[in-house]
Amino acid sequence: MPDESYEETKSSRRLALVLRGLGCLDFAALLAVVVPERWIDIAHHSAGLGALPREPIVGYLVRSTSALYALHGAIVVFMSFDVVHYARLIRFIAWAAVIHGAVILGIDIAQEMPVLWRYAEGPGFTATGIVVLVLQRFQLRSRPTAQPSPAIKRIAQE
Repeated sequence: MPDESYEETKSSRRLALVLRGLGCLDFAALLAVVVPERWIDIAHHSAGLGALPREPIVGYLVRSTSALYALHGAIVVFMSFDVVHYARLIRFIAWAAVIHGAVILGIDIAQEMPVLWRYAEGPGFTATGIVVLVLQRFQLRSRPTAQPSPAIKRIAQE
């Protein structure tokens, strides 16, 4: 990338690293797709939610939701390898995370989830979206403005 400035490279790397970290965190949900049901039950108890219901829909929702989180994580990691090319998609997903966080907070409050869960999950999603938007703004600001080539300048002067 010979035409990139140092600041552009630095801010692009920072954005890429944050996206990779967030993507890997989401991708770790893949574990819940394959762990024994007993482990999910222990996690459920530990979160203060009591015994895990035994109906098939519960296991299906736990595992399919975890698979969806893992898919999201894989997409975020993929985008992190070309933050310039995927800039619009990164911005869209970041704004979606901001809105998703507010929706999740509302759901958590309505469902009377434990206090720590309630005020960590939704606001956490929103915070990740805001962090990505801020980093992307720094990355876009550090990009050099497009300058016409010397040949175009000469033609314009003639």
